[in-house]
Amino acid sequence: MSPLLPGATLGVMGGGQLGRMFVHAAQRMGYFTAVLDPDDSSPAGRVSHHHVRADYLDEIGLARLSGYSDAITTEFENVPAGALARLAEHRPVAPGAAAVAIAQDRAQEKAHFARCGVACAPHAVIASEEDLAGVGDELLPGILKTSRLGYDGKGQARVASRDELRAAWEGMKRADCVLEKMLPLAFECSVVVARGRDGAMVNLPVQRNLHREGILAVTEVHEGCVAPAQARRAVEATRAIAQGLDYVGVLCVEFFGLADGALVVNEMAPRPHNSGHWSIEGADVSQFELQVRTLAGLPLVQPRQHSPAVMLNLLGDLWFREAGREAAPDWAGVLALPGTHLHLYGKLSARPGRKMGHLTVTGENVNRVRATALQAARLLGIAPF
Repeated sequence: MSPLLPGATLGVMGGGQLGRMFVHAAQRMGYFTAVLDPDDSSPAGRVSHHHVRADYLDEIGLARLSGYSDAITTEFENVPAGALARLAEHRPVAPGAAAVAIAQDRAQEKAHFARCGVACAPHAVIASEEDLAGVGDELLPGILKTSRLGYDGKGQARVASRDELRAAWEGMKRADCVLEKMLPLAFECSVVVARGRDGAMVNLPVQRNLHREGILAVTEVHEGCVAPAQARRAVEATRAIAQGLDYVGVLCVEFFGLADGALVVNEMAPRPHNSGHWSIEGADVSQFELQVRTLAGLPLVQPRQHSPAVMLNLLGDLWFREAGREAAPDWAGVLALPGTHLHLYGKLSARPGRKMGHLTVTGENVNRVRATALQAARLLGIAPF
């Protein structure tokens, strides 16, 4: 494929905030954009040159997106892999349907990790009564996760006994599941890589993450946020996973750091990731520019972090701090703090748990950035970290 130069049109399946930030990055570089999303008010659709309002499997909608676009990507992993395969009959698509299909199924995902020689938590696949009966005692207590369509802590349940395991599986309507042994965690981290069609690969620095109730709350990226040896292992493992998929595009892999110093892979996302948002202000090449470059076949350059960064996820809960009424957070107070960068996603209504935006804090040194981020958190009503 010859590089697609500015002036071409880049398409994206999905109209959420990740699509919106991809569209902004593409437009800044001189590309036209097209979005397919059924929601009339989708964040990406509202800022794109073209918005195809159709279901992800709608044949007419897919044909319209292909007609507008010179190449097509996706902004979330639950876009039907079959739709990506259909689009690939007419246009370059990155990531490809096969890689996305693996990321959509936890059992397939873990099998891929094993093929790549990357350790994950001890686990068992549960798809039948026989599988349930065969679960070893060493996997309890554990976390039962649906194999498909789980994200941000949804489709998960902690189980401490066989009775709880059965009840949780029944509560999930006997869907195919993976039971993972609960491990003594010391921290969580993630790595974002970008891989081109020629096999060239670059990565962002390792990102240390804090989750609350299964949703990312805080990401920190600075020297020492993850021990150097563990950071090297995380980058090497992520690159091996991308290489094993013959992946094209931006891929994020999440890891658990254990109390004994070991590192195990948790899951992957075939797209830019919440934990990489800091790169818009904290690095010279953001994860969204990397997505544009991989899709368009442009050269990849290793991103350089130029500022320590802390990213706060802004959930809809922040709009409901006062009982009984909705009120906007104190944006003026937050933006009075040095080094703050506010991103709101253009969603028309707030609700608890909904990702409404993020705030990135950058500065000249780690201590100052963390202090500012903690001050912003207090103003917003976010728990300290």
